[in-house]
Amino acid sequence: MLGLVAAVLFFFAFLLNAADISTNDAFSSTNVMLLGLTALALHVAGVGAGWARRR
Repeated sequence: MLGLVAAVLFFFAFLLNAADISTNDAFSSTNVMLLGLTALALHVAGVGAGWARRR
């Protein structure tokens, strides 16, 4: 799930950068890309991998 979130954030950052849309500093394409990298790192680390029930 976090991998999909990362892909959406990367695509959104690409659109912001490609269209050269000027936004405020907190919502720049670099910050959106860093949020995508954070989601991707959490995905690779196994966070949110599934609802495994331990017995």
